[in-house]
Amino acid sequence: MLTKEKKGQVIKEFRASEKDTGSSEVQIAILTTRINELTEHFKAHPKDHSSRRGLLKMVGNRTALLKYISKKDIKKYKDIIGRLGLRK
Repeated sequence: MLTKEKKGQVIKEFRASEKDTGSSEVQIAILTTRINELTEHFKAHPKDHSSRRGLLKMVGNRTALLKYISKKDIKKYKDIIGRLGLRK
């Protein structure tokens, strides 16, 4: 589960300005954090199919946001991929 403190830390790291909490970069970073935590959850609970569906929806949402950023600004796209350690 993503705690309030951890989410705030992720927002602080990826925001563009002081009041930025919902930009595409921040959303991608939060989704990536949640996806990584759920991946760890599935190592202990492999038959949790309800949560797996949520995970797949999150991955799809992150993919759509990444596609949007790649069309908008390729430099930002490469930067966020590198900072999050995603393969592309």
